[in-house]
Amino acid sequence: MTPDTSTSAVTPANLPATVGADPEPLAVAEVARLGAEVLNRVGSVVVGMREPLHIALATVLAGGHVLFEDVPGLGKTLAARSIASAVGLDFRRLQCTPDLLPSDITGSFVYVPSTAEFEFRPGPVFTGLFLADEINRTSPKTQSALLEAMAEGQVSVEGRSFALPRPFHVVATANPIESEGTYALPEAQLDRFMVRLGVGYPDADGETEVLLARVARRHEVATVDPVIDARTLLAMQAGVERVDVDPDIAAYCVRLAAATRRHRSVEVGASPRGSQGLLLVARALAVLAGRDYVIPDDVKRVAVPVLAHRLTLTVQAWTSGVSASQVVLEVVSSVAGPPAVGTRERETAG
Repeated sequence: MTPDTSTSAVTPANLPATVGADPEPLAVAEVARLGAEVLNRVGSVVVGMREPLHIALATVLAGGHVLFEDVPGLGKTLAARSIASAVGLDFRRLQCTPDLLPSDITGSFVYVPSTAEFEFRPGPVFTGLFLADEINRTSPKTQSALLEAMAEGQVSVEGRSFALPRPFHVVATANPIESEGTYALPEAQLDRFMVRLGVGYPDADGETEVLLARVARRHEVATVDPVIDARTLLAMQAGVERVDVDPDIAAYCVRLAAATRRHRSVEVGASPRGSQGLLLVARALAVLAGRDYVIPDDVKRVAVPVLAHRLTLTVQAWTSGVSASQVVLEVVSSVAGPPAVGTRERETAG
């Protein structure tokens, strides 16, 4: 007997429950208030990462996936786990290793002798927030198991498609490619992450605060209590989707992405998914700031996190030590901003 190979997406009874009917969108002011509470709650545990956490939350509100990339020991995993706890999502963590198989992520069919049937046993990806820890320590073949999940909110196994819970987000951590035992993330995989964030070493005061916080809690594991739940997160995301965008801002995002394709140091520039990511994350940042309109500074603020990981540099640029982040900063400084900064701001000025 073989597994059923029907192609319609289903949600078996042994998978986590998903949120039912879509909730009513929250007002901008309420999204901003709840977002500030989430950031404050996470910031009480994760020290010295205010800006990366702010952009990570904006990315989640924009419906995207987040990649934290930096050297080990800077709190990337703690940041991902704390965000999941604060927004009230079911959370599952998978430690990526070289021997990991795609089925270790998606799940597989298992023969059950008592029923003489094949039963689908879901993998850890069936959750609200899936943390792929050190994702570039597993092979590109295994990494590709996440492509469908990240793009379509479902996985296909043995010809059958299984819907993932809603909301669903991937937060991955990665070590720099120069680190021992790492694989380069395929371009298609990188493009599925809406942002890639660096953490960086804290300054002396920040590192001291980390040590004192550890001493104060008297145990190793730091915990974060939920601020919202999955349904409220969906309502916040729906609130972000209600924000209109001035055509000048959209055109500015397109010009920035297009400029990366013409840059002398770039072999492959940002795809249209890059310009879309710019707009979506900038819109979420605007809402977190209490605005229902986007300004150019919102776009500039997320340009490096959204675009840099989508660029493939030329060999000459790579050997010369040019980084993708430097290229994006050059593009931002050279591309003219929009002639108007947003419909609502023009009305206010008038």
